[in-house]
Amino acid sequence: MGVLPAPLVRDAADAGAAEVPQLSIVVLSWNTKDLLEACLYALEAAAGEVSQQVIVVDNASADGSADMVAERFGWAELVRNDTNEGYAIGNNIGAARATGRYLMTLNSDTEVRPGALSKLVDFLEEEPGYGACGPRLDNPDGSVQRACMRFPTLLSHVFFDTVFARWFPHNKTLPHYFMADFDHLDARDVDQPPGAALVLRRDLWEQLGGFDPELWLFFNDVDLCGRIRARGLAIRYVAAARIMHHTGASTSQFPDFGRIWHINRLAYFRKTFGWRGAVVGRVMTFIRGLEEVLRLRRAGVGAEERRWIWKAVKDTWTS
Repeated sequence: MGVLPAPLVRDAADAGAAEVPQLSIVVLSWNTKDLLEACLYALEAAAGEVSQQVIVVDNASADGSADMVAERFGWAELVRNDTNEGYAIGNNIGAARATGRYLMTLNSDTEVRPGALSKLVDFLEEEPGYGACGPRLDNPDGSVQRACMRFPTLLSHVFFDTVFARWFPHNKTLPHYFMADFDHLDARDVDQPPGAALVLRRDLWEQLGGFDPELWLFFNDVDLCGRIRARGLAIRYVAAARIMHHTGASTSQFPDFGRIWHINRLAYFRKTFGWRGAVVGRVMTFIRGLEEVLRLRRAGVGAEERRWIWKAVKDTWTS
C-alpha cells in the first residue's frame, strides 16, 4: 500500500483550511488506466470549485494504473491494494482516509463537468434534511443516462432478468422499478442515484459504516441509500450537476460478473426482506439457471458448460 503525502486541496485560504477539505473524493479503479487518467484530469480542471481531497484506490490493476497516478498526479493520495477488494470494500478503504465534511464515491470511468462538484456540495450545505445527492450522468455523446432507480421489491426480483418478464412484457413492475416515468432532466427526490457519483455527509457515512462488504460488487449503493432513507433523510437528484460516465468500464472486464451479481442480489434481498427475500431469491436464481441451461442445450453447447451454470446456481444458494 503506497500513499502520496500531498492531498489535492482547493481554495485553501490558509494552512488550516488544507486540513479540513469540503469534499473528499474516493476514486476506485480496476484496470481502467486511460479512463482514470481522464477522470483525474477533469478533477484537476475543477480546481476552483470546492476544497478537495482526492483518494485513488487501485484494486490491484494489471494495466499500470497505480504507477500512472503516482507519476502524473502527485496531488492525489494513492492506495495500492494487493488484491482486488471489490467495490464495497475498496471504497470503504478509501473512505477511511477521508477528512472532508462531505464524501463522494466517484467511478474512475467518469469525468466531472464544470460546476458539478460545487452544485452537489452547495445542495447539501443548504438542505440539512437530505443525507445524500447525486448528479445527472451523461453518456459520452451528451445524452442523459436514466440511472436512478426505485428500491427493488420482491416482485421486481421475480420479473428482472427472468422468463416472466418475457411472458408478461406489459407488466408494470419493471417500468416502476427503473423509473421509466422520469426523464432525468429535472431535479427531484429519488430512492437511489447510482454509487458511480454519490455525495453524502461524511459523518453519516461513518454512522452507517459505509458500504456493506457482503455486497462485494453489486447492490451496495442500493443498500446504502436504503439505510440513509431509513434514518428519515431524503436523497436528491441534482440535474444541474452533470458528470460524464462510461458505463461498466471495470465490471465488463470481470470474468465472474454473472455469478457475483446473483450472489450479491440474493444477499441484498435476504438482508432487506428476511426469509421471504431468501426464498424468492433462491427460487428465481434456480429458474434463471434452468432457463440458461436449456438455452445452452438448444444451442448445442456441451454438458461441461451446462454443469458450470449449475455450479454457479449452487454457489449462489450456499452464499
